[in-house]
Amino acid sequence: MSDLINYASCGLLWLGLLAKAPDLVRSWRDPFLLAISSVLAFASLCFLFGAPHTVGFINDVSGVPNLAAPLTYAAVTAYGASSLVLVVSWRGGPGTARAVRRWVLGYAGVLGCIAILFALGDTSVERRTDFDTYYAGTPYVAEMIVLYLVGHFTSVVFTAYRSLTWARQLRGALRAGLLTMGAGTVIGAGYSASKLVAVVARWFGRDWSALGTTLSPACAGLGAVLTAVGTVTPLIGPFLAARARCWRAYTRLGPLEQELVELLRREYLSVPRPLWPSPSRWLTWRQSTIYNGLHYLERYFDEGLYRQAYADRLRTTGDRRQAEAAAWARAITDAARTVTGGRPRLAVAGEPVPLPERPDLPALLRIADALAESRGERALAMC
Repeated sequence: MSDLINYASCGLLWLGLLAKAPDLVRSWRDPFLLAISSVLAFASLCFLFGAPHTVGFINDVSGVPNLAAPLTYAAVTAYGASSLVLVVSWRGGPGTARAVRRWVLGYAGVLGCIAILFALGDTSVERRTDFDTYYAGTPYVAEMIVLYLVGHFTSVVFTAYRSLTWARQLRGALRAGLLTMGAGTVIGAGYSASKLVAVVARWFGRDWSALGTTLSPACAGLGAVLTAVGTVTPLIGPFLAARARCWRAYTRLGPLEQELVELLRREYLSVPRPLWPSPSRWLTWRQSTIYNGLHYLERYFDEGLYRQAYADRLRTTGDRRQAEAAAWARAITDAARTVTGGRPRLAVAGEPVPLPERPDLPALLRIADALAESRGERALAMC
């Protein structure tokens, strides 16, 4: 991948890590939060160390021809291990802490071996893109390459298996996150698998280095992005779902506000619209404006019309809520037209209003739906 793609991906992952930083500071001992932060951090390092410009910079500054190679391998190995630890911690259950410790200690040993084997090997010729296949036959270095590739492949396969099997038992944002994470780790397995094939081919005298320089980086990049997205989906899913519900409710209330718009303008009953387009604030604004209009119309409601509309719809549908909404819609339309038409009709003193309590948001939504339905019926009749 190009430097631009690597650095852009790294930056996006850093933004996600920065968003989790306040939670991490407050709850730095939370193993689940630590696992999420580790996945984002190590994934970003994979992109950072994998950029050709970074590889050259590390090698030049350190004076070690191929120091970027073990650093990249360590980041890739740690990223795979942290993904596995995240899924194990995510699911929980008895023995979770012990299993996490075993995986952490095992992969810490792998990281130590990578450092030792690189120090023992001879990598005097700098190779920025095809290090794996070029040094596939070099003592100690070949063992280091195979070790990190097998370690990465093992971690992503276990992560994919655990994610996808657990997702079958769930619903909602957690299921979506696990499926995305599972798909990312399956694709990510192509990184180590393709490199292993290229290394083994090198042992038999064939040059398949293109697998490691083209297919492998593509699998690593796409897999890391999907895994990171799957990691944060269960965290942001409920938040986005709540915002979507607010937008849907705001939109559904439109016909009811439109029925009152002339009255609201004439009597200056509209609440000032919030400047910031927050779904919850705009929903509250529209709901408050509608309540102002309904409060003004209370003394103009025709109870007889309400009762008739309620009875007619109840006979048709047998649903009390639908009948109540249709009756409210009919009474609101009649009262609004009476007031805006300049022929106010005051209710008889002591006459009970159709609904003594102000309708809540679900009731307002049903009333708005009833108004939209009646408008559609009138439009069809005119055609």
